Amino acid sequence: MGLGPRSPHQAGRRFPAGGKRGRGAKGSGRPPPGRQRQPCPPPDGRSEPPPDAHPHLSPEALGYFRRALSALKEVPETGEERELMVHNVLKEVEAQALALATNRAGSEMLQELLGFSPLKPLCRVWAALRPNLRFVACHRCGVHVLQSALLQLPRLLGSPAEEEEEEDGKDGHLETLEELGLGLAAEVCDDFLFYCGDTHGSFVVRTLLQVLGGTLLESERGRHRGSQLPEAQRAPYRECKATDFEVPETFLNCLQNLSSCFLKDIAVFITDKISSFCLQVALQILHRKLPQFCAHLCNAVMGYLSSRNSSADGSPLLLFLRDQTSSRLLEQVLLVSEPPQLQSLFEDHFQGQLQTLAAHPIANFPLQRFLDAVTTPELLSPVFEELSPALEAVLAQGHPGVVIALVGACHRVGIHQAQVLQLLLEAFHCAEPSSRQVACVPLFATLMTYEVYYGLAEEEGAVPAEHQVEMATARDLGEVTVLGSLLLQHLLHFSSPGLILRSLGALTGPQLLTLAQSPAGSHGQYVALACSRHGSRVLDAIWSGAALGARKEIAAELGPRNQELIRDPFGHHVARNVALTTFLKRREAWEQQQGAVAKRRRALNSILED
Repeated sequence: MGLGPRSPHQAGRRFPAGGKRGRGAKGSGRPPPGRQRQPCPPPDGRSEPPPDAHPHLSPEALGYFRRALSALKEVPETGEERELMVHNVLKEVEAQALALATNRAGSEMLQELLGFSPLKPLCRVWAALRPNLRFVACHRCGVHVLQSALLQLPRLLGSPAEEEEEEDGKDGHLETLEELGLGLAAEVCDDFLFYCGDTHGSFVVRTLLQVLGGTLLESERGRHRGSQLPEAQRAPYRECKATDFEVPETFLNCLQNLSSCFLKDIAVFITDKISSFCLQVALQILHRKLPQFCAHLCNAVMGYLSSRNSSADGSPLLLFLRDQTSSRLLEQVLLVSEPPQLQSLFEDHFQGQLQTLAAHPIANFPLQRFLDAVTTPELLSPVFEELSPALEAVLAQGHPGVVIALVGACHRVGIHQAQVLQLLLEAFHCAEPSSRQVACVPLFATLMTYEVYYGLAEEEGAVPAEHQVEMATARDLGEVTVLGSLLLQHLLHFSSPGLILRSLGALTGPQLLTLAQSPAGSHGQYVALACSRHGSRVLDAIWSGAALGARKEIAAELGPRNQELIRDPFGHHVARNVALTTFLKRREAWEQQQGAVAKRRRALNSILED
């Protein structure tokens, strides 16, 4: 389906790489609970001293712990000497745990010490902090100590308890790590809304959810800082990695109980910025470990949103898709929804609104996640039919992520690939005359139309000029954008990537080298190139001009697919040229060999220049 004739202002265009999300967007109007809500009295009648009454860390004590930490780093990682040092230092930590945790420098040292800690000393330090748990969890330094303690569970859960007993017997019963984790969850559950709404306490809740579920999310550490990043700097949600570890059954039961707390105040978790992050993390963990409860939680979110007053455009859900806070939650709901739920969402809420959502500065992000989640032809076909006519307009509005997500869906589902490629050629003004099509790779990579990339001034209504090979080869490759690279990666994995490979083959050696050395352009395409008649020649050209660092990156990407390459009629040549078997089995020898090749090439170039 074509885009129609070009309007006068479309004659030449540099497509914006993506604007900042939600800058200046209106929020829900609800004050962040962690900033303006007064602290409640501690539950269960426990009393905590006011902040001024908490112990302070003396300069002498701070100096002792600094020296102790430095000494620990110098001794061997195993052996009796280190074990004795760790034991002695952590014994001192136990006595001053609260003062350390709430001191900036002390907190940083305590976090490092907990990383060394065996099972029992960690439990003692945790137990020492527990009477002041609420204060520590909501303290700007203490919160990081609690997070660090929680993050030791993957390392220490299931460790055999130390055999030696305390000599003086003063400790009484020492809770196990499992009991301490469950105890923390119980206290958080008792005042769930407060902890989730507090700026610092919410980090404890999010870490606790991950530990209870036995899944650590790599993206979670920097997520609070990424809320205002430009679109081009945001990693797609599907690329966020997770690390799983074994947890006792009691933890999974506790995870479900804790997650049930979201249902009691679902409106707050949908509309409040800080609290919403906790629900987003819960959905990711539950989707992996308790999918049925995850679906129940998603249904509760969608049920609440759908019951609000309808917007002028139709579904009440559209109002929340345009809100900076609730739209982020909806992004996560979309990513964890199953195909039947996505189909219903489209039919009940999204259908007929896709182009409007794609043009909106906030709503385009949940639309991208919706497209990322599409896995069936039955859903992709009507979505493609509705969205594809606006492809060039969406690019011009500065929302290329929507286009990349649509192309990615075509790659993943395996339909509409030829159609979307034709639409891209038209949007970048290189479909006609056909000679321009060979220039598509640099245009896609840089997100520039043909006229802008080559600096042409074509009058309105004029017949587009033929592609000039001399002009193309004389021009340096433009700056490769992250989203342009993602676009090319999807296109290279289409069932018929011939046009993209021919365009790559038309690049000069210096242009290919620029592509290979670009942080954005160097990823995700080498296997597809290696297994293609034209692409393998392109990869040979990239390889011959690449420095040792770039060669390492290429070999590292090809390595996991070595057997596939060996069986491929073109890939086996690339595997041999790269010496992939040597790279995988004898890395040091491979580096020496490649270093010698690079040295000979430099020497030859020096002779030729003379």
